[in-house]
Amino acid sequence: MTRKINDLDTVKLVDEVRRLLKKPEKKPLHFRDLKHEQKVVFADRIAKARVRAISVLVHKPSIKEPETFRERYRLYFYAVRFLFERLSWFCREHRKDDEGDGGVEIIFSNRSGMSYQELGVYLETLRQRTNVLDVRIDWTVIRADRISAYSMGKRMGLQIADAVASGFFKAAERSHFGFTEDRYARILRPTVYRHKGQAVGYGLKFWPRDFNASIDNRFEWLAGY
Repeated sequence: MTRKINDLDTVKLVDEVRRLLKKPEKKPLHFRDLKHEQKVVFADRIAKARVRAISVLVHKPSIKEPETFRERYRLYFYAVRFLFERLSWFCREHRKDDEGDGGVEIIFSNRSGMSYQELGVYLETLRQRTNVLDVRIDWTVIRADRISAYSMGKRMGLQIADAVASGFFKAAERSHFGFTEDRYARILRPTVYRHKGQAVGYGLKFWPRDFNASIDNRFEWLAGY
């Protein structure tokens, strides 16, 4: 997340990292393709930028009724709901009267086969059934007509979002050797959205809730949050 007036800073950040890593000009930075020491540099620059991050971490083995999410995009959309809730809370808390109407422009990284029209329909369903489904999205912030999708090369901010998402993924998902890498998550700590000093449940959302009780040594880095 970044304020519209700071949007150009995301371009400068990615350009700076690309120069430091001696990557070809205008070639998108994919976090997964970087070496460890290069990922550390990228995470460090993000941590020092005027951005805030929200990550939704889903532990699929803990889902009690997985058949509920077999429908196309269902689990993805459900995670987006958690993301939008927290995005709307953050923007509501930090709204400035002299900067627009308080709404957000949401930009997705274009995924092959993904229907963003269906996402719009899903959001409208949530809006209409907010009280029934206990949806906690602030609809003065989130609007379906302000959602778009671009390739990573078209919007620099998507490359930053990719780095943040990948950084927390590495801290949570074991490799085939059984290890996790939490250094990126530790570095990115300053970017994480907090409410009254609390990050878990806000800038870091774990789902299902039952999984929270079984957090193991993979998540020792959370002690710093």
